Amino acid sequence: MALQAASTNRAEGVWQVLAALAAADGSAAHPLVARLITPAAAKRDLADAIHAICTIHGRYLFDQVALPEGDTAAAWFAAVTQAFTAERTYLAHLTAAAGPLPSTPGQAEADAAFANQRHAFDMLARSSRKGCAIGAALALILDWRAVRGVLDAAAERFGVTVPPRELPDMDGIAALAATLGDTPATQRAIAFGAEQVFAQHRGLWSLLEARASARNHT
Repeated sequence: MALQAASTNRAEGVWQVLAALAAADGSAAHPLVARLITPAAAKRDLADAIHAICTIHGRYLFDQVALPEGDTAAAWFAAVTQAFTAERTYLAHLTAAAGPLPSTPGQAEADAAFANQRHAFDMLARSSRKGCAIGAALALILDWRAVRGVLDAAAERFGVTVPPRELPDMDGIAALAATLGDTPATQRAIAFGAEQVFAQHRGLWSLLEARASARNHT
């Protein structure tokens, strides 16, 4: 009975950490995201965001997550792989519909920053530290809800049909969390991977915010 209670507490702890990080540091809390999903958002700002998201997330990452054979999360990730493929297709259609990247001062520096972020996500996905890649993947799915809001706002402005959302909902992520975090070290690794994803996305939105400001002052 005590062992079952301890396992339940660990599972709840993993989910609570992920949910708290998403609420405090997720994309939904960034002021640029709130502006981009309004009808008043400038098309060039939406186009810039779509191009940036495509640059960073246009390639799939979950297939790089190293899971031991028979891992309980393997089937879950297989389903997510299929769902995220549809998101990538949607993103590609949006990028084409958005047209050319808007002219912005400091483009070379921005390109370097986007490349560094893409590399950071690659490193998280390939991490051999148990729990790190899974934490990053879970955080990406959690944060994709806010990212999807920006994509859908852009779709309405650029005449692209908004497809249904197929990624797991909060209950699905919480259910997976119940199978993870078997040790304190794994819990810390999951939290670290999640923190890094939210930090990278905050950096992305802040860079896009600075680019929008630079365009408005030229």
